[in-house]
Amino acid sequence: MDDTLRELYQEVILDHSRHPRHFGRLETANHMGEGHNPLCGDRVKVYLKVDGDDRIADVSFEGKGCAISQASASLMTDMIKGRTVAEAEKLMDGFLHLVKGEDAGGIAAADREHLDVMAGVSAFPMRVKCATLAWHTMKSALEGGSAAKTE
Repeated sequence: MDDTLRELYQEVILDHSRHPRHFGRLETANHMGEGHNPLCGDRVKVYLKVDGDDRIADVSFEGKGCAISQASASLMTDMIKGRTVAEAEKLMDGFLHLVKGEDAGGIAAADREHLDVMAGVSAFPMRVKCATLAWHTMKSALEGGSAAKTE
């Protein structure tokens, strides 16, 4: 990755961290999960409103943590809103492979463009847990709302 692209990705991460999308409690949520990374103290709550067609009609998050965890949660909420649960889970699977530096070929090209900003996290294994916390918490919320941990 060239330096210009790396700088652009860093700017996108900082923007999502400083100005998170879909931040705050979602009063109409019918699924909620809480996640915690005990290694660094990141915490997140993910709220989902899943409609009768198994589509994520609305989503939000609350939490505190590093720029990577907050940016990842913001990016995730932007990307899963309006998708079916199955589509969100497939996106999560691709994202997890991407940030671990593995083949993420299952991600559609348009989605890959948005998620590539987090690909550099794979160079910092301790930060992978920060990047994946919100995604694991979203999955936990969909499965019944148990607490998600990234240890």
